Amino acid sequence: MKNNDNLIDVLKTLFKWKRPIFYVCLIAGVGAIVISLFLSNYYKATTIFLAVSPDQATPDALYGKGQLRSDYYGNENDIDRLMTIAESSELINFLVDSFKLYEHYDIDPDQPKAAFKVQEKFLSLYEVQKTKRDAIELSVEDKDKELAARIANAAREKIDELARHLIQEGLAKAIRSYEDNILSKESQLASLSDSLIYMREKYGIYNIMGQTEALTSQVSESEALLVRNRAKLEAMKETKGIPQDTILLLQASVRGLEEENKSLNEKMSLFNEGLSKFGIFERQYIEANQTLSEDKERLKQASATYHSVIPAMVLVEEARVPVIKSRPKRSIIVLATGAIAFLFSLIGVLLFDTYKDVNWKEIYHAK
Repeated sequence: MKNNDNLIDVLKTLFKWKRPIFYVCLIAGVGAIVISLFLSNYYKATTIFLAVSPDQATPDALYGKGQLRSDYYGNENDIDRLMTIAESSELINFLVDSFKLYEHYDIDPDQPKAAFKVQEKFLSLYEVQKTKRDAIELSVEDKDKELAARIANAAREKIDELARHLIQEGLAKAIRSYEDNILSKESQLASLSDSLIYMREKYGIYNIMGQTEALTSQVSESEALLVRNRAKLEAMKETKGIPQDTILLLQASVRGLEEENKSLNEKMSLFNEGLSKFGIFERQYIEANQTLSEDKERLKQASATYHSVIPAMVLVEEARVPVIKSRPKRSIIVLATGAIAFLFSLIGVLLFDTYKDVNWKEIYHAK
Protein backbone atom coordinates (compact mmCIF):
# COMPACT_ATOMS: atom_id res chain seq x y z
CA MET A 1 0.00 0.00 0.00
CA LYS A 2 2.92 2.30 0.67
CA ASN A 3 4.19 2.04 -2.90
CA ASN A 4 0.70 2.69 -4.22
CA ASP A 5 0.40 5.72 -1.99
CA ASN A 6 3.74 7.03 -3.32
CA LEU A 7 2.59 6.55 -6.91
CA ILE A 8 -0.70 8.28 -6.21
CA ASP A 9 1.19 11.19 -4.65
CA VAL A 10 3.33 11.45 -7.79
CA LEU A 11 0.25 11.46 -10.01
CA LYS A 12 -1.38 14.08 -7.81
CA THR A 13 1.69 16.26 -8.12
CA LEU A 14 1.79 15.87 -11.89
CA PHE A 15 -1.89 16.63 -12.31
CA LYS A 16 -1.52 19.65 -10.06
CA TRP A 17 1.18 20.99 -12.39
CA LYS A 18 -0.45 19.81 -15.60
CA ARG A 19 -1.02 23.30 -16.97
CA PRO A 20 2.62 24.47 -16.53
CA ILE A 21 3.82 21.18 -18.01
CA PHE A 22 1.50 21.62 -20.98
CA TYR A 23 2.63 25.21 -21.54
CA VAL A 24 6.31 24.25 -21.33
CA CYS A 25 5.79 21.49 -23.90
CA LEU A 26 3.72 23.81 -26.07
CA ILE A 27 6.34 26.56 -25.97
CA ALA A 28 9.11 24.06 -26.71
CA GLY A 29 7.15 22.57 -29.61
CA VAL A 30 6.31 25.97 -31.10
CA GLY A 31 9.93 27.06 -30.67
CA ALA A 32 11.13 23.87 -32.39
CA ILE A 33 8.71 24.50 -35.27
CA VAL A 34 9.90 28.08 -35.68
CA ILE A 35 13.59 27.15 -35.47
CA SER A 36 13.22 24.17 -37.83
CA LEU A 37 11.57 26.41 -40.41
CA PHE A 38 14.71 28.53 -40.50
CA LEU A 39 16.97 25.51 -41.01
CA SER A 40 18.29 25.09 -44.54
CA ASN A 41 17.35 22.04 -46.57
CA TYR A 42 20.20 19.64 -47.40
CA TYR A 43 20.11 17.19 -50.29
CA LYS A 44 22.17 13.99 -50.45
CA ALA A 45 23.53 12.63 -53.74
CA THR A 46 24.88 9.07 -53.69
CA THR A 47 26.96 7.07 -56.14
CA ILE A 48 27.73 3.35 -55.79
CA PHE A 49 30.63 1.42 -57.35
CA LEU A 50 32.55 -1.84 -57.04
CA ALA A 51 36.31 -2.30 -56.75
CA VAL A 52 38.10 -4.03 -59.62
CA SER A 53 41.06 -6.30 -58.92
CA PRO A 54 44.37 -4.59 -59.84
CA ASP A 55 45.44 -7.92 -61.39
CA GLN A 56 43.25 -6.96 -64.36
CA ALA A 57 45.75 -4.21 -65.16
CA THR A 58 48.78 -6.52 -65.38
CA PRO A 59 50.41 -7.81 -68.60
CA ASP A 60 49.87 -11.42 -67.48
CA ALA A 61 46.12 -10.87 -67.26
CA LEU A 62 45.97 -9.14 -70.66
CA TYR A 63 48.52 -11.22 -72.59
CA GLY A 64 48.71 -14.42 -70.58
CA LYS A 65 46.64 -16.34 -73.16
CA GLY A 66 44.27 -17.53 -70.44
CA GLN A 67 47.00 -19.25 -68.46
CA LEU A 68 46.49 -17.03 -65.43
CA ARG A 69 42.99 -16.37 -64.20
CA SER A 70 42.15 -13.82 -61.54
CA ASP A 71 38.93 -12.57 -60.04
CA TYR A 72 37.57 -9.55 -61.86
CA TYR A 73 36.18 -7.87 -58.75
CA GLY A 74 38.49 -6.80 -55.94
CA ASN A 75 38.79 -8.33 -52.49
CA GLU A 76 38.75 -6.66 -49.08
CA ASN A 77 42.20 -5.15 -49.60
CA ASP A 78 41.16 -3.59 -52.90
CA ILE A 79 38.02 -2.14 -51.32
CA ASP A 80 40.07 -0.72 -48.44
CA ARG A 81 42.50 0.81 -50.94
CA LEU A 82 39.68 2.67 -52.74
CA MET A 83 38.18 3.82 -49.45
CA THR A 84 41.58 5.09 -48.31
CA ILE A 85 41.89 7.09 -51.52
CA ALA A 86 38.33 8.35 -51.04
CA GLU A 87 39.28 9.75 -47.62
CA SER A 88 42.68 11.11 -48.66
CA SER A 89 43.66 14.77 -48.48
CA GLU A 90 44.59 14.72 -52.15
CA LEU A 91 41.00 13.93 -53.15
CA ILE A 92 39.48 16.43 -50.70
CA ASN A 93 41.82 19.22 -51.82
CA PHE A 94 40.95 18.44 -55.44
CA LEU A 95 37.22 18.75 -54.73
CA VAL A 96 37.70 21.92 -52.67
CA ASP A 97 39.65 23.58 -55.49
CA SER A 98 37.49 22.24 -58.33
CA PHE A 99 34.18 23.37 -56.86
CA LYS A 100 35.42 26.53 -55.08
CA LEU A 101 34.19 25.31 -51.74
CA TYR A 102 35.88 28.14 -49.81
CA GLU A 103 33.48 30.54 -51.46
CA HIS A 104 30.58 28.09 -51.33
CA TYR A 105 30.97 27.52 -47.57
CA ASP A 106 31.64 31.21 -46.99
CA ILE A 107 35.13 30.61 -45.55
CA ASP A 108 37.87 33.21 -45.95
CA PRO A 109 40.84 31.35 -47.56
CA ASP A 110 43.26 33.90 -46.07
CA GLN A 111 42.47 32.87 -42.50
CA PRO A 112 45.17 30.84 -40.69
CA LYS A 113 42.86 27.85 -40.18
CA ALA A 114 40.96 28.19 -43.45
CA ALA A 115 42.23 24.88 -44.90
CA PHE A 116 41.27 23.02 -41.72
CA LYS A 117 37.83 24.62 -41.55
CA VAL A 118 36.94 23.92 -45.18
CA GLN A 119 38.03 20.28 -44.85
CA GLU A 120 36.11 19.93 -41.59
CA LYS A 121 33.00 21.41 -43.18
CA PHE A 122 33.29 19.23 -46.27
CA LEU A 123 33.89 16.03 -44.27
CA SER A 124 30.77 16.74 -42.22
CA LEU A 125 28.82 16.55 -45.49
CA TYR A 126 30.82 13.75 -47.09
CA GLU A 127 30.55 10.03 -46.35
CA VAL A 128 32.16 6.89 -47.78
CA GLN A 129 31.15 3.46 -46.54
CA LYS A 130 31.18 -0.18 -47.60
CA THR A 131 27.78 -1.80 -48.05
CA LYS A 132 26.93 -5.29 -46.85
CA ARG A 133 27.29 -6.50 -50.47
CA ASP A 134 30.91 -5.25 -50.70
CA ALA A 135 30.08 -2.20 -52.78
CA ILE A 136 31.35 1.28 -51.95
CA GLU A 137 28.74 4.00 -51.36
CA LEU A 138 29.88 7.61 -51.64
CA SER A 139 27.49 10.36 -50.53
CA VAL A 140 27.67 14.16 -50.58
CA GLU A 141 25.21 16.51 -48.90
CA ASP A 142 24.71 20.12 -49.88
CA LYS A 143 22.10 22.85 -49.97
CA ASP A 144 22.49 22.90 -53.76
CA LYS A 145 21.12 19.57 -54.99
CA GLU A 146 22.81 19.80 -58.40
CA LEU A 147 26.17 20.64 -56.84
CA ALA A 148 25.87 17.65 -54.51
CA ALA A 149 25.44 15.31 -57.50
CA ARG A 150 28.33 16.89 -59.41
CA ILE A 151 30.69 16.63 -56.42
CA ALA A 152 29.77 12.97 -55.83
CA ASN A 153 30.38 12.01 -59.47
CA ALA A 154 33.61 14.03 -59.62
CA ALA A 155 34.84 12.34 -56.42
CA ARG A 156 34.15 8.88 -57.88
CA GLU A 157 35.96 9.71 -61.13
CA LYS A 158 38.95 11.13 -59.24
CA ILE A 159 39.13 8.02 -57.05
CA ASP A 160 39.27 5.91 -60.20
CA GLU A 161 42.01 8.14 -61.61
CA LEU A 162 44.12 8.02 -58.45
CA ALA A 163 43.73 4.23 -58.14
CA ARG A 164 44.79 3.77 -61.78
CA HIS A 165 47.74 6.08 -61.16
CA LEU A 166 48.93 3.83 -58.31
CA ILE A 167 48.74 0.79 -60.60
CA GLN A 168 50.57 2.68 -63.36
CA GLU A 169 53.36 3.56 -60.93
CA GLY A 170 53.89 -0.16 -60.37
CA LEU A 171 53.92 -0.76 -64.13
CA ALA A 172 56.37 2.11 -64.60
CA LYS A 173 58.76 0.46 -62.14
CA ALA A 174 58.42 -2.83 -64.02
CA ILE A 175 59.12 -1.05 -67.32
CA ARG A 176 62.27 0.56 -65.91
CA SER A 177 63.37 -2.84 -64.59
CA TYR A 178 62.86 -4.45 -68.02
CA GLU A 179 64.76 -1.61 -69.70
CA ASP A 180 67.69 -2.03 -67.30
CA ASN A 181 67.70 -5.80 -67.85
CA ILE A 182 67.62 -5.33 -71.62
CA LEU A 183 70.58 -2.94 -71.54
CA SER A 184 72.51 -5.34 -69.31
CA LYS A 185 71.76 -8.34 -71.54
CA GLU A 186 72.58 -6.42 -74.72
CA SER A 187 75.96 -5.58 -73.19
CA GLN A 188 76.40 -9.23 -72.21
CA LEU A 189 75.46 -10.35 -75.74
CA ALA A 190 77.97 -7.94 -77.27
CA SER A 191 80.71 -9.34 -75.03
CA LEU A 192 79.74 -12.95 -75.85
CA SER A 193 79.61 -12.11 -79.57
CA ASP A 194 83.14 -10.66 -79.44
CA SER A 195 84.34 -13.78 -77.62
CA LEU A 196 82.71 -16.05 -80.22
CA ILE A 197 84.29 -14.08 -83.06
CA TYR A 198 87.70 -14.36 -81.41
CA MET A 199 87.33 -18.12 -80.90
CA ARG A 200 86.14 -18.62 -84.48
CA GLU A 201 89.26 -16.89 -85.72
CA LYS A 202 91.55 -18.74 -83.28
CA TYR A 203 90.10 -22.24 -83.46
CA GLY A 204 88.37 -22.07 -86.81
CA ILE A 205 85.01 -23.05 -85.32
CA TYR A 206 81.87 -21.90 -87.11
CA ASN A 207 79.41 -24.75 -86.89
CA ILE A 208 80.11 -27.38 -84.26
CA MET A 209 77.84 -30.09 -85.62
CA GLY A 210 78.67 -29.55 -89.29
CA GLN A 211 82.40 -29.12 -88.76
CA THR A 212 82.68 -32.13 -86.45
CA GLU A 213 81.08 -34.35 -89.05
CA ALA A 214 83.05 -32.83 -91.95
CA LEU A 215 86.45 -32.90 -90.25
CA THR A 216 85.97 -36.45 -89.02
CA SER A 217 85.01 -37.55 -92.52
CA GLN A 218 87.92 -35.69 -94.11
CA VAL A 219 90.48 -37.10 -91.66
CA SER A 220 89.16 -40.63 -92.14
CA GLU A 221 89.19 -40.33 -95.93
CA SER A 222 92.65 -38.73 -95.92
CA GLU A 223 94.11 -41.41 -93.67
CA ALA A 224 92.54 -44.19 -95.75
CA LEU A 225 93.84 -42.68 -98.97
CA LEU A 226 97.28 -42.21 -97.46
CA VAL A 227 97.39 -45.84 -96.33
CA ARG A 228 96.34 -47.03 -99.78
CA ASN A 229 98.92 -44.90 -101.57
CA ARG A 230 101.69 -45.96 -99.17
CA ALA A 231 100.85 -49.59 -99.73
CA LYS A 232 100.72 -49.01 -103.47
CA LEU A 233 104.09 -47.25 -103.35
CA GLU A 234 105.72 -50.11 -101.43
CA ALA A 235 104.27 -52.60 -103.84
CA MET A 236 105.52 -50.66 -106.86
CA LYS A 237 108.99 -50.38 -105.37
CA GLU A 238 109.22 -54.18 -105.03
CA THR A 239 107.85 -54.77 -108.48
CA LYS A 240 110.39 -54.82 -111.33
CA GLY A 241 109.75 -53.00 -114.53
CA ILE A 242 107.82 -50.07 -113.01
CA PRO A 243 108.99 -46.80 -114.53
CA GLN A 244 110.90 -44.55 -112.16
CA ASP A 245 108.72 -41.57 -113.07
CA THR A 246 105.64 -43.40 -111.95
CA ILE A 247 107.26 -44.22 -108.62
CA LEU A 248 108.40 -40.61 -108.16
CA LEU A 249 104.90 -39.34 -108.97
CA LEU A 250 103.36 -41.73 -106.44
CA GLN A 251 105.94 -40.68 -103.82
CA ALA A 252 104.97 -37.04 -104.39
CA SER A 253 101.32 -37.99 -104.03
CA VAL A 254 102.08 -39.79 -100.75
CA ARG A 255 103.98 -36.76 -99.42
CA GLY A 256 101.06 -34.55 -100.40
CA LEU A 257 98.65 -36.86 -98.63
CA GLU A 258 100.88 -36.88 -95.56
CA GLU A 259 100.89 -33.07 -95.48
CA GLU A 260 97.14 -33.02 -96.01
CA ASN A 261 96.65 -35.55 -93.23
CA LYS A 262 98.95 -33.57 -90.95
CA SER A 263 97.03 -30.36 -91.69
CA LEU A 264 93.71 -32.08 -91.06
CA ASN A 265 94.97 -33.52 -87.75
CA GLU A 266 96.19 -30.09 -86.68
CA LYS A 267 92.81 -28.62 -87.57
CA MET A 268 91.09 -31.41 -85.68
CA SER A 269 93.35 -30.90 -82.66
CA LEU A 270 92.77 -27.15 -82.70
CA PHE A 271 89.05 -27.72 -83.20
CA ASN A 272 88.90 -30.11 -80.24
CA GLU A 273 90.90 -27.69 -78.10
CA GLY A 274 88.38 -24.86 -78.56
CA LEU A 275 85.30 -27.04 -78.86
CA SER A 276 84.30 -27.03 -75.16
CA LYS A 277 85.00 -23.32 -74.68
CA PHE A 278 83.14 -22.37 -77.83
CA GLY A 279 80.22 -24.60 -76.89
CA ILE A 280 79.90 -22.93 -73.48
CA PHE A 281 79.99 -19.42 -74.94
CA GLU A 282 77.59 -20.38 -77.73
CA ARG A 283 75.05 -21.80 -75.25
CA GLN A 284 75.37 -18.68 -73.12
CA TYR A 285 74.84 -16.53 -76.20
CA ILE A 286 71.74 -18.48 -77.27
CA GLU A 287 70.24 -18.38 -73.76
CA ALA A 288 71.01 -14.67 -73.32
CA ASN A 289 69.53 -13.92 -76.73
CA GLN A 290 66.40 -15.90 -75.85
CA THR A 291 65.92 -14.17 -72.48
CA LEU A 292 66.58 -10.83 -74.19
CA SER A 293 63.78 -11.53 -76.66
CA GLU A 294 61.47 -12.50 -73.78
CA ASP A 295 62.31 -9.31 -71.86
CA LYS A 296 61.68 -7.20 -74.96
CA GLU A 297 58.31 -8.89 -75.39
CA ARG A 298 57.46 -8.30 -71.72
CA LEU A 299 58.54 -4.68 -72.11
CA LYS A 300 56.17 -4.27 -75.06
CA GLN A 301 53.34 -5.83 -73.07
CA ALA A 302 54.05 -3.71 -69.99
CA SER A 303 54.24 -0.54 -72.11
CA ALA A 304 50.97 -1.38 -73.86
CA THR A 305 49.31 -2.07 -70.50
CA TYR A 306 50.74 1.17 -69.08
CA HIS A 307 49.15 3.22 -71.88
CA SER A 308 45.84 1.33 -71.68
CA VAL A 309 42.93 2.77 -69.71
CA ILE A 310 41.82 -0.02 -67.39
CA PRO A 311 39.29 1.15 -64.78
CA ALA A 312 39.89 0.51 -61.10
CA MET A 313 36.15 0.33 -60.40
CA VAL A 314 32.84 -0.67 -61.93
CA LEU A 315 30.06 1.89 -61.75
CA VAL A 316 26.84 0.53 -60.26
CA GLU A 317 24.89 3.73 -59.84
CA GLU A 318 25.75 7.26 -60.86
CA ALA A 319 24.90 10.11 -58.51
CA ARG A 320 21.72 11.78 -59.68
CA VAL A 321 20.23 15.09 -58.66
CA PRO A 322 18.22 14.30 -55.49
CA VAL A 323 14.55 15.21 -55.42
CA ILE A 324 13.82 14.78 -51.71
CA LYS A 325 15.78 16.53 -49.01
CA SER A 326 17.85 14.42 -46.64
CA ARG A 327 17.55 16.81 -43.71
CA PRO A 328 16.31 18.45 -41.58
CA LYS A 329 13.53 16.10 -40.52
CA ARG A 330 11.32 18.82 -39.07
CA SER A 331 8.61 16.52 -37.73
CA ILE A 332 11.20 14.46 -35.87
CA ILE A 333 12.83 17.62 -34.48
CA VAL A 334 9.49 18.91 -33.18
CA LEU A 335 8.47 15.57 -31.68
CA ALA A 336 11.88 15.03 -30.08
CA THR A 337 11.89 18.55 -28.65
CA GLY A 338 8.38 18.08 -27.22
CA ALA A 339 9.32 14.73 -25.68
CA ILE A 340 12.47 16.14 -24.10
CA ALA A 341 10.59 19.16 -22.78
CA PHE A 342 7.89 16.89 -21.32
CA LEU A 343 10.49 14.64 -19.66
CA PHE A 344 12.43 17.49 -18.12
CA SER A 345 9.18 19.15 -17.03
CA LEU A 346 8.17 16.00 -15.15
CA ILE A 347 11.55 15.76 -13.48
CA GLY A 348 11.54 19.44 -12.59
CA VAL A 349 8.02 19.33 -11.15
CA LEU A 350 8.75 16.27 -9.03
CA LEU A 351 11.98 17.75 -7.70
CA PHE A 352 10.34 21.07 -6.95
CA ASP A 353 7.39 19.47 -5.15
CA THR A 354 9.60 17.08 -3.18
CA TYR A 355 11.96 19.74 -1.86
CA LYS A 356 9.58 22.70 -1.66
CA ASP A 357 9.69 22.75 2.15
CA VAL A 358 13.49 22.77 2.29
CA ASN A 359 15.07 26.01 3.49
CA TRP A 360 17.77 26.35 0.84
CA LYS A 361 19.19 29.52 2.41
CA GLU A 362 19.82 27.69 5.64
CA ILE A 363 21.58 24.87 3.72
CA TYR A 364 23.58 27.35 1.63
CA HIS A 365 24.80 29.29 4.69
CA ALA A 366 25.34 26.24 6.83
CA LYS A 367 28.73 25.89 8.44
